[in-house]
Amino acid sequence: MYTSHTPPATPPSSSGPPGGRRLDWLDNLRVALTVLVVLHHAAQPYGPADWWYVEGEPRSGALATLSAVDGAFFMSLFFFVSAVLVPASYERRGARRFLTGRLVRLGIPVVVGALTIVPGLMYAYYVHYRGYPPLSFPRYFTDVYLGLGDRPAGWSGPSWPDLQFGHLWFIQNLLACTVVYVVLRRLGGLLRLRARRRLPPPGPLALAALTVLVAGATFLVRLRYPLDEWVPVLDFLQVEPARVPQYLVFFTAGLLASRHDWLDRFDARVGWAWLAGGVVGAAVLFAVGADAECFGPGGANGPAALWAAYESALCVALCVGLLTLFRAVAAGGTRWSRELAADSYGVYIVHLPLVVAVQYALADRSTSAAGLWLAVSVLAVPAAFLLAAGVRRLPGARRVL
Repeated sequence: MYTSHTPPATPPSSSGPPGGRRLDWLDNLRVALTVLVVLHHAAQPYGPADWWYVEGEPRSGALATLSAVDGAFFMSLFFFVSAVLVPASYERRGARRFLTGRLVRLGIPVVVGALTIVPGLMYAYYVHYRGYPPLSFPRYFTDVYLGLGDRPAGWSGPSWPDLQFGHLWFIQNLLACTVVYVVLRRLGGLLRLRARRRLPPPGPLALAALTVLVAGATFLVRLRYPLDEWVPVLDFLQVEPARVPQYLVFFTAGLLASRHDWLDRFDARVGWAWLAGGVVGAAVLFAVGADAECFGPGGANGPAALWAAYESALCVALCVGLLTLFRAVAAGGTRWSRELAADSYGVYIVHLPLVVAVQYALADRSTSAAGLWLAVSVLAVPAAFLLAAGVRRLPGARRVL
């Protein structure tokens, strides 16, 4: 029922710690990560061996490694940034209004996207690659996407029925984390739990311990669930268990960062050191190749243990390093940068059909994988921002987007 897709962008809100002070550099980081999402999806048919909406295109080992580096950190960083915004909004609006607002901003895109964008993408795949007799979209939607018809003989997958949430999975998971946060906050109030003293920001030893914790938990989960295996939770929530430890740790870290003002208090020297380590680690991975035999997606074996450790180290180093980098060099905000930040959530929702449409248009051309990726990226990134800006200006859309 579920397929592997990479991360979306964080819903735009006023970036800032408790007290409502806006942090323009956090907005700028979110825009950069949103662009990286589009670039990542633009590379999908040309690099990694994952299932994708377009098949039979030339492949590049470098693009496969780029996808592995992206996947190692940027979803976790999205969870962190999203969590930073949660406590202040909760305290400003109260539990009921906060949760209602999250249901509107996160729930509506999931439902609408799963009934419009995702079935459109899956129908294109059905028509181009499954080899079944022609089928109208309404029949496909009811019989194949919703699974109300008979399963076709020799069904090629990736699952039955085609119903899935595709790239909207992050919004689902973020909503689930938010609901759990609200429940815990309410429970803490009922039990009259008091907040502890303000914690100091993590130093090198704490970050090293965090890396070991994430690596160990990741390896243990992957004994049962390797990378790119997705499972339904309550038959609704689309989850990749292999990365859940990273996501939960960084969502929790974002809550703590907001509560204890770590974004301002974190030692830049520590951040620069970890950024350097992350860059070196990524460079080594490009030299070795993410598909090297020494790395494995899961199981009780050495390659799986090595990849869990390497990926976790990259995750912590690049997340900490990029937060430090943007705080130092991208602190200013302009009208244009704030417009891009406001559009970033919409870009995630609308970008994938644009990316896939360009990939279909460029299919079967005698061009290198890198050339195709660059062409898709150059066309899709500005188009996605322009479309998101237009959609956001429709009546009633700003409440959701």
